[in-house]
Amino acid sequence: MNKEKKLHVVHLISGLGQGGAESVLYRLVAWPDPDLEHTVVSFADAGIYGERFAAAGVSLKTLGMTPGRLSLGDFRKLKKCLVQLQPDVIQTWMYHADLIGGVAARLSGCKHIAWGIRNSGASLAKSSRSAYWFARISGLLSRWIPQRIICCAEDARKRHIQWGYCPEKMRVIQNGYDLSRWNRDLPARQALREQWQLSDDTPVIGFVARWNPLKDHATLIKALAIGVKQQPGLRCVLVGLGMDTGNPALMRLLAEHELLEHVILLGMRDDVPQIMSALDLHVLSSIAEGFPNVVAEAMACGVPNVVTNVGDAALIVGSEGWVVPPSDPGKLAEAIVLALDLIRQSDRDVLSRKVRGHVMNEFSLEKMVGNYKKNWLEMRNLQDEKGN
Repeated sequence: MNKEKKLHVVHLISGLGQGGAESVLYRLVAWPDPDLEHTVVSFADAGIYGERFAAAGVSLKTLGMTPGRLSLGDFRKLKKCLVQLQPDVIQTWMYHADLIGGVAARLSGCKHIAWGIRNSGASLAKSSRSAYWFARISGLLSRWIPQRIICCAEDARKRHIQWGYCPEKMRVIQNGYDLSRWNRDLPARQALREQWQLSDDTPVIGFVARWNPLKDHATLIKALAIGVKQQPGLRCVLVGLGMDTGNPALMRLLAEHELLEHVILLGMRDDVPQIMSALDLHVLSSIAEGFPNVVAEAMACGVPNVVTNVGDAALIVGSEGWVVPPSDPGKLAEAIVLALDLIRQSDRDVLSRKVRGHVMNEFSLEKMVGNYKKNWLEMRNLQDEKGN
């Protein structure tokens, strides 16, 4: 590529809070590549990523839109922003940005648009009403607006084709990870367990996820109630937005199942790699996922997973984890107890190396960045409107 002319990629996203898509976006644009120039446009504010983008030298534009309320003035502001930025390629992230950003991009004169699907679509009807309708409308417009539709998982590709998305434009790019931040941290394990007043032998599971119906914390809590009957010392660490005593629905569930003394609520944290290292087992109880980052992140810390069979969760764990049906507390509890027994009997160092080695080999950040770049370059060189 001509070094004097970098490929300018503008990324559109509705907001920059804590979430899997936001994390992938950050890793993608922060990766140093002399051929690429990235600009991120947040419809809302800088969220938790403003300082991180600045530190990585990535330009960030914020439009100050109110989430869930798109006015004509907001749309004009977005269109004007895109005209000023003059991108070579526009990459959108998630349903709202796909539709709103895609239309604005077309009207601003940009034809090289890639949508970004970050949800499996398996439980789309249970998502927010706006997400549901944005996805359905996007399916109808997918033959006109984007040249590419980037899916985070094979399961997401298949399901969105069923929802009416154009199959010829679909590409699957699995998430990649900067494993330099995600490592087994034994001093952190010891320090956190001392803080929680737990011994190194105490069986500890955890789930890093915000409070959301699709994460199905209720099934995890029911499974935990079954598990503590077999392992009374079992503890569960919950991390993420809404995972605190200020969540009345969560507190009612814990009280109902008499688990208040068995659960450690940490809320939002920025030391998740260290928390992962303090766990013996990470559990994903979701009823819908695309490519669940948190599973790979746990594995990078040497922590095995029990996952529900949603999205590409089973693909991520491979032979180094346990897979159960979603919404089945009994099966989930059975797998948790089985996994903890096996972990207790295993050489912890050997097990951790195997788990980490799997995710390092299969899901590198360099591979993900290369796949995005390949698609963007192909899009820029397309001369037709079909995106084939």
